[in-house]
Parts: sequence; structure tokens; C-alpha cells
Amino acid sequence: MASNYDRSGDTVGVNDVSRISAGSSIKGEITSPNDIRIDGNFEGKIISQAKVVVGEKAVIKGDIVCSSCDFWGKIDGNFFVKDTLSLKDTCVVTGDLHIRRLQVDLDATFNGNCKMIGESEFNQLTTGERPAMYDIPEPAEEEDETFKVGNSTPSPFSIPAGNEIPEA
Repeated sequence: MASNYDRSGDTVGVNDVSRISAGSSIKGEITSPNDIRIDGNFEGKIISQAKVVVGEKAVIKGDIVCSSCDFWGKIDGNFFVKDTLSLKDTCVVTGDLHIRRLQVDLDATFNGNCKMIGESEFNQLTTGERPAMYDIPEPAEEEDETFKVGNSTPSPFSIPAGNEIPEA
């Protein structure tokens, strides 16, 4: 079974590419050791150990996890790319990129965050582990609710502690 995933020296034949044709709509998850080509509508998660190609008329709602990707279509979701993501001139991307390399053509549209990652970070992200770089530090606890002017004098705009109400 593991030999199916060995792509060394492999040339991609027409039958090795999983394809969603224009006019097709699919919801769910696609997992493939081979290339995937999408020209239709897809909602869900796409996982390929090889290359994903998304055509100009394709619309995707969900995440793409792959080795490399050429993207011409529209996506509302995130990319997790082990090597190179190429955003082509007709693409519209709304989501975050977690990639090793990025190529952006003129007129490509991207709205989101981009995080350059290495292979180990890609492996952690795609196996469900959360790398330490994505941890959000806990906020420091405040000493008290009054605002101080200088070192020790409470501000006239401070909220009084307890039931103390200042006289007018």
C-alpha cells in the first residue's frame, strides 16, 4: 500500500489526475496521493500529496492541503502548501496562506494573512498538532482597576473601589 505513495521518478498520466470538471458541484473531502484538477465548484477540504491545479471558473469554499498549487479560481478558505503556491492573474483568495514559497502574478487578488513555513511546520499543521509559533501568549494580569497618574496618585477619572462614592 505504501508503494502507491512513492512518486519518485513517476510521470503523471491522464488517469493519475483526479478531476472535478466545470459545471460539477461537490461537497465533502477529497484525499489523493496524485494530482488534482478542479474546474467546478467544491465545498470542503482538498488533500493531495502532489499538485493541485484550480482553473479560472472554479469556486472553492474550504481548505487546500497539498505539495504545490497553481491557482486561477476563487477560494474562501486557507492554503497549506508544502512547497510553492502560485497565485495566477485571475485568482481571488480570501483566507490565510501557510506556505514555503509564494509566486503572485500581477492582478491576482489576495485578502488574508501569509505565514511562511518550513517542512516540519507543514507536517505539524497537517497532522493536527499546533506548532508553538501559533500559540497566543496569555495577557498579563492587571494590578488593579484604577488608573494611576505618575507613580502612585490615582487619576480623577478612576473608578472608585468598593462602595466609596466621591463627593461632588
